[in-house]
Amino acid sequence: MVDITRRDIFKVCIAGAVASPLAASVALAGSSAQSSASPYAKNFPLWGRGIEGQRKADLGNGTYLNPIIAGDRPDPTILKDGDDYYMTFSSFNSYPGIVIWHSRDLVNWIPLGPALHKNIGTVWALDICKHNDRYYIYIPAAPDGKPWGIYVIWADDINGPWSDPIDLKIDGCIDPGHAVGEDGKRYLFVNGIRKIRLRDDGLATDGQLEAAYSPWRYPEDWIVENFAPEGPKLLRKGEWFYLVTAVGGTAGPVTGHMVIAARSRSIHGPWEHCPHNPLVRTISDAEPWWSRGHATLVEGPAGDWWMVYHAYENGFRTLGRQAILEPIEWTDDGWFRATGGDLSHPLPKPGLPKNKLSPAKTAAFAAGVALSDNFSSNKFGTQWGFHNPGVNDAARAVYRTKMLELAAAGSSPLDSSPITCAVTDRAYQAEVTLTLKAGAEAGVLLFYNHKAFVGLGFTADTVKTFQYAEEQTWARQAIKTNSVRVRITNNRHVITYEYSHDNGRTWKLHPTRMEVSGINHNVFGGFLSLKVGIYCAGVGKVQITDFVYRAIAEV
Repeated sequence: MVDITRRDIFKVCIAGAVASPLAASVALAGSSAQSSASPYAKNFPLWGRGIEGQRKADLGNGTYLNPIIAGDRPDPTILKDGDDYYMTFSSFNSYPGIVIWHSRDLVNWIPLGPALHKNIGTVWALDICKHNDRYYIYIPAAPDGKPWGIYVIWADDINGPWSDPIDLKIDGCIDPGHAVGEDGKRYLFVNGIRKIRLRDDGLATDGQLEAAYSPWRYPEDWIVENFAPEGPKLLRKGEWFYLVTAVGGTAGPVTGHMVIAARSRSIHGPWEHCPHNPLVRTISDAEPWWSRGHATLVEGPAGDWWMVYHAYENGFRTLGRQAILEPIEWTDDGWFRATGGDLSHPLPKPGLPKNKLSPAKTAAFAAGVALSDNFSSNKFGTQWGFHNPGVNDAARAVYRTKMLELAAAGSSPLDSSPITCAVTDRAYQAEVTLTLKAGAEAGVLLFYNHKAFVGLGFTADTVKTFQYAEEQTWARQAIKTNSVRVRITNNRHVITYEYSHDNGRTWKLHPTRMEVSGINHNVFGGFLSLKVGIYCAGVGKVQITDFVYRAIAEV
């Protein structure tokens, strides 16, 4: 918690401060790079730039620069299905959840849609697989009032419809990894590392949970968070089963999380530690990617091999864990090595097989995904989601003609479920028009969870300031509002607010700026990211129109 004496001093200082309006250009001068002492965080890697100026991995010259999907993409699980790749991520408290992404080259991705609509609580590291022409997603979740357990959903088409979740009644477990043994039976490996046999249809267990593997241990003097063996992912290649595991803790010290491997000729073991362990690990806080781990091996389109995992970006934990692609090579002794180094430089893209994937088939993936939204179509799941919604919260959102109406709930952002949108860039602007109806209060937030958010709120006669996850009542301003356009600028963690009551013709600079680099998992827990959010509280509703997102050039 922030010391109250220091907070009071800060309030007095900024209450008397005078600020000048921002320049019209979104290429803001960068005096805000004070959030990290790391050399990497002060530099500006040359990513490709896509729609809305968003950074993209594909550099257009046969190389790519991580991340392959920017923003909050934790615990990636990937499926190769013919010429297609499907990937999904932990969705935590956001609903609709479990958005499936599609690619043909492992670098350029587009979202297909959410697979989970029924709220089963917090959703952690999943496993997506295909067995006998049916798709499955195994889901660790913690419904309110219940322990962690493993659920499964299935579909005969990757685009759905997906079944409702089925409780496999594997209590106290997370991080499932599906495999088919040499006996033709199906198994789930879970944290620990333990395994349990599944019924042939994959929708129920057929045995007891048992120990499977005692993971390789790093030297005791290494700086890690904790041992925490998790994220088991299995691959059968030739005569071997390969078991890829994460140890060292997901967050905490940047050198903690790592990738290790083992192999066995039988799904039942014994397992042999890889002599190259750890295969991936951040060694220094000067590297571009921190806490690298939770990997899955996948064969590329041309038969080369790759590893997909997550990592925090140096100096930008607020973006969450992002999706990383690293090449691997198989060695003569039947093991493999990661070959991407510290990922600070572009790498050659995966090859494409000749006469199989035409440029037309891959061109659609190069366009990127717009976050700007005129609300003419439903983007819940692929872009918007309710944070930790109640049973009836989904009904609060109603689409009208180029408009989203959000009914009020709760008394403030502290007890109202906002809609949120994950961001992709280290510096960006977002703006939206809010029209208050029937006495509503509404506003724009940068939202991590109900313990950690900042933002502005508007009522019919007051502008409110939220900081430290509470309203700063001393900062209230008496300003009448019916309809307001709100702009929030996050320039490398420094937040500036502006608002306009004449549809953007003139703007008023809000007198309080904020610094948000500390709003991340290492401070607040939860493994989340800082998202753009919109809330509506009290009574009535807000009409939301013309959401615009654009990346800011880092200068």
